[in-house]
Amino acid sequence: MPQYQTWEEFSRAAEKLYLADPMKTRVVLKYRHSDGNLCIKVTDDLVCLVYKTEQAQDVKKIEKFHSQLMRLMVAKESRNVTMETE
Repeated sequence: MPQYQTWEEFSRAAEKLYLADPMKTRVVLKYRHSDGNLCIKVTDDLVCLVYKTEQAQDVKKIEKFHSQLMRLMVAKESRNVTMETE
């Protein structure tokens, strides 16, 4: 299970994973208050991508990425739409 150190690498890999097979991809967000850790995991049961952070500024990035991914999941033409992540 690869854990990414930079947000940019993780978001690109997660986008590619989702676009490869949108029907099998799942996203999990986990927050541990005692540690102050936020973890986002994207998996399709074959590949599992993980990004963990303790930084408050990363929360906005994760929130934006998660909402873009959710929009793609509910869009009728999700394969024709590409995400613009920063």
